[in-house]
Formats: sequence, C-alpha cells, structure tokens
Amino acid sequence: MSKLYQILICDDDPIVHQSLSLYLDNEDFGHESAYNGEQALEMLKKSHFDLMLLDQMMPGMSGSQVCKTVRKESQIPIIMLTARGEEIDRILGLEMGADDYIVKPFSPREVISRIKAVLRRTAPQAENALTPQQELTTLNFGSLEIQPERYSVRIGGTPVTLTPREVDVLTLLASNPGRVFDRDQILSRIWGYDFFGDTRTVDTHIKRLRQKIDCEEMGKKWDIVTVYGKGYKFEVLE
Repeated sequence: MSKLYQILICDDDPIVHQSLSLYLDNEDFGHESAYNGEQALEMLKKSHFDLMLLDQMMPGMSGSQVCKTVRKESQIPIIMLTARGEEIDRILGLEMGADDYIVKPFSPREVISRIKAVLRRTAPQAENALTPQQELTTLNFGSLEIQPERYSVRIGGTPVTLTPREVDVLTLLASNPGRVFDRDQILSRIWGYDFFGDTRTVDTHIKRLRQKIDCEEMGKKWDIVTVYGKGYKFEVLE
C-alpha cells in the first residue's frame, strides 16, 4: 500500500482520529479528518478519497444519513464505526450502502486490517487491471450482464449502481446457479473468516440486491431465491 490511498476519517471524537492516524501513518496511508457529517461531505466534493471511515453516532447528520447522501453520487467504500449494542444502527448503515462496519471499542489494528481487505476488492484499476492475456469473465442471464473483474453489472445495457460487496455477493450466487449457499458460507467467502458481524448482514445485502436488479419489464430470466431454513440461491428462469 502507498499514499496513493487516501482515507477520510469522519468521527466527532478527537481520540479516534489520534489513534487511527498513528496506525495509518505506520502503514503509509494518506488521511484527513472530518469531525461531522457536513464537513465530510464538503471534503468529498473537493478531494479524492479511496475509503471513508464513518462514525454512526455524530451530532447533526448521523452516519447513516451521510452514507445515504454519499451513495447518491459515489461508490467510495465506506466502513461504519458503531458503538457496541447499536445493532439497529449497524443494519441501517448497511442498508444505506455501507460496505462493512466495526464495533467500538475497536483495535486500530483491526481497522487497518479491514481497510486493507476492502481496498483489495476496490483497488484502482491500475492494481486490478487485466493483462492482454487475461480473459474478462462475463456472466449473462437474459438482460443481466455481470463482469466481476470490473465490478460491473448491467441490465439491458444500462449500468446498475451496486456497492463492491453487493457485486461480490451477486457474483458468488450467479457463478453457481442452483446451488444453495447458507449465510455462514456467504459470510466466510465474501467477508472472510475474521468478519465480526452476523448473518443478518447477508440478509441486508440480499434485500438491497433484489431491490436494485429486480426489473420485470426487461424480461427477467433470473431470481435470487430464499431457501427457507437453508440460505439463498441464484435461479435461472425459463
């Protein structure tokens, strides 16, 4: 990692900024600080950031409100910072488009590990670029087209705005039509074995995927099916 990666820390607690800044410096990450949601939104308009650490509970705009506003124009990866016990706020953050969340109090090392994991999936094209010898994978199901390496999803040729996590979940299911994945399998494959969340994270992402790619008017030939008591599968329709 290099200082080509710029991290925006948005938290109203100066101690959080101080502790995270030390670890980000040690990893050679660039970083800037915002102490409320309004300031973070202004900074995002003026500067480029590769990832945002976003506190859920702040005076003024909440983290979920900031996340929802950002998602109208940007797919910057967002990791929510939430206080222990604020389960409903974590779920809301994910529904608004956050890619991950970390519960306070947290270890700065854990935060760095999560940042690296997210950046590996959403790295700039130069890092994830295909060589001329590599073949670009394309999954086609009627009007649905998925290009996993480019994190590109289109329906009828029109791009669909999905977060990297949503693309990962969709790719996993669509690459294995008819196979049922339980929630723990999806968590371990997409979030990794060190993810500290729970299986409702999967349910939240499935819900958002269905809302975004459910286009009956395009002659839909696929569906994400709930297999009750088991998990989810991608089903190709006749």
